[in-house]
Formats: sequence, C-alpha cells, structure tokens
Amino acid sequence: MPIKILMPALSPTMTEGTIAKWLVKEGAEVSSGDVVCEIETDKATMEVETIDDGIVGKILIPEGTGSVAVNSPIAILLAEGEDPANIEKGSSTNENFAPQDNHAGSNNGIKTAVKKNATTISDSMPKQKTERIFASPLARRMAHESGLDLNSISGSGPNGRILKRDIEVAAKAPQIELKGITQKGYPEEKDKSESSHQAIPNSSMRKTIAARLTTSARDIPHFNVSSDVDIGQLINFRKKLNGDGEKNFKISINDFIVKASAIALIRVPECNVSFTDDAILMHRDQDISIAVSVKGGLITPIIRNVSSKGLSDISNEIKELASRAKQGTLKSEEYLGGTFTISNLGMYGVRSFNSIINSPQGAILSVGAGEERPVVINNALAIASIMTLTLAVDHRCIDGVVAASFMKELKNILEEPVQLML
Repeated sequence: MPIKILMPALSPTMTEGTIAKWLVKEGAEVSSGDVVCEIETDKATMEVETIDDGIVGKILIPEGTGSVAVNSPIAILLAEGEDPANIEKGSSTNENFAPQDNHAGSNNGIKTAVKKNATTISDSMPKQKTERIFASPLARRMAHESGLDLNSISGSGPNGRILKRDIEVAAKAPQIELKGITQKGYPEEKDKSESSHQAIPNSSMRKTIAARLTTSARDIPHFNVSSDVDIGQLINFRKKLNGDGEKNFKISINDFIVKASAIALIRVPECNVSFTDDAILMHRDQDISIAVSVKGGLITPIIRNVSSKGLSDISNEIKELASRAKQGTLKSEEYLGGTFTISNLGMYGVRSFNSIINSPQGAILSVGAGEERPVVINNALAIASIMTLTLAVDHRCIDGVVAASFMKELKNILEEPVQLML
C-alpha cells in the first residue's frame, strides 16, 4: 500500500512550511532514517527523515513551494515491487494510501533534525486558490509581480502545472506595446534597463514577524514610560568584575540589565504578567526573552528563571543562545514562551526607542545607548554616563503606577549595582 509522507509540525506553533529542497528523486530507494528533504519554518531549516523503507513513487510538492500546510501530503512511498499505478488510483481516494506510523521521536511519521549552519530562507508565498489554472505558489507570485496573465502561459509541469521556469520564459518574451502600456501592465518607461525597485520575497520568518507584530500593535493598548539611568557606577563595577580579561566570561552592560530586570520583576511582580480574557496571569519565574537579530528577521531566545542565576551564567547563556539563533539551530522550547522581553539597540548608537510588545507577554524593555550627557548634580552642571530605558506595557494588565514602580526599581538597581550581588 502506498504511504503518504506528510508535512511535519516542526514546532508547537507551526501551521505551514516551505519545501526548501528535495534530497531524493522519484524512483530512488530510501531506508528508515534517510533524509529526504529540507523544510524551512519561520525559525530554522530542518532535515526530514523517513521512518519507512520504500521507493519514492511521486513527489507531490516541488521544492521552493511555500505555505504548505502541516499534515498535507508532500510525497508518496511505494513498497518494493508495488505497482506505481496505485498512485494514480489513490489520487481520488484515500483508501489506497496509509500515512506513516508515528514512531517515537517522529512527527507525523517523519523524523526531523535542525540543519546545521542553516542561515538562509528560500522564497515562499501564500497559496492562491484557483479552479481553472494549475500553478505553483512561487509561479503565481512571480506572475503577479511581472504582470503576466497565467491564462496565456503554458505549463511544463505535471498535468500542465505552471512552474517557476515557465514564468521566467514568459517574462523574457518580447513585450507588445499598446498606447504606452506594456504587456506586463506597467506604464511605458523611457529607460527600461533600470528598475525603480527590487522585489525581495517575504520569507516564512518575515511573514510570521509581520503577522505577530501587526496583531500586537493593533490589538494591545500600548503605553510607554521612560527613565534616564546614571550608569557610571555600573561601568566601574563591570570593569572590576571583568578584571584583566583572563576569566572565562566577559560581562556586558546588557547582562547587568537582564539580571536587574529579573530583580525588579520580583520586587514588582504585577509587571511580570500576561493578559487573557478570563484572568491576568502572574508568572512565578522571570523568564526573560532577549531580542536577537538574525538574517531575515529576529528571534527571542529565553533565559529561564534569571533571578536564580549569576551574572557569569547569564552572560555565557546569552552568548550561546544568540550564536545558535544566528545559525538557526535553536530548539522550539528555547524561544517559545518567556514572561518579559528586552530589546537593546544601544550598540547602534540609538538613544531611545519604543518597542512593540512580544505577545502574550505584558511588557518589553527598550535599551538605548549609554552616553555622556550634561546633567545637573547638586545645583552644578556636570557630565555623567546616561542610558535611556523605555518600558512598553499592555495597559489591559499593567497600570501606569505599576510600570512606573518597575522603572523606579530598575533604575535604583542599575545605579547601585551592588544590589545585583545580593
């Protein structure tokens, strides 16, 4: 009986993925444990292994196809000696097909592993439904961007399916000019050799970021409170801790802020919350998400239960998670969850900024650059190292006085850093 290979759910939040690359061809023999393809999610690229022996009878979804729903058939395996005609028979009924069994350590019958050094995400666009024209999602997107009519293009794929190469051929075909309008549907330009823009396809990560931040900005009533912090003592304290540099850690200002935030959350637990329709969830642990820039977007690995860890442990853990985030090798439990987020743009010289809340968390702290600024101390003008911190909170669960209390505690801790050692 033919066996369907299904698109696996590679994380608890995954609903669709992109077939980045097929590593086998139709007719190839595969054994349990063989890697058959690479799947791209919004976070990483994963290798997919089959758990059954057989022959690749048909690849249903070509590589480069995006927005493939979880549990959708992506290929069909045949047992040795099985008639390939069974595939065609099963195209209109499920009776001739059996999904792969769920073995231990597999997902929808497929084993997965993070692909090492995976830092790129291929083109992917949402599927478009049609009853008359058969075309891959990538082909549809390319046709739309080029202003091409799919009805006028002959497909070279199975059953006349229009593929990427068909669009590329059509795009290179001579254009028919009609009253200043080209066949592609754009106004005629004097200089056709240069384009006014470059279309960069949205990756799975970028589409997820867009959806989540749009929802957060639209549905969560944000408000911001800011505070200028004198970090002079913190800078000196950091120099003493780091010493001559021979230690196996190097504490950064951001490491201090992470630790200080956890202590402030303990002192103001009303700020360590999430909103739901039925209740406000007050979190017992201080699981702090750290915004990390990666190719194509950002990801927020989590330092769990920060208040119970020392500065050196926090520093080493942040470095290790950030490195694997850039490689695309984080496990889902290392970036899903968290109770509070810190986003630091100080290293880019940004003085202050407002962040969008990382839902379902209730607050996010924006960290600006530490810089020398003129200040008044004891009625006299002086120069001090000042850093601006801005807290964005969900007003549904955090009131103004709570946000202000948190910022007061955080400022107090950073200006008297000996509290970090208590």
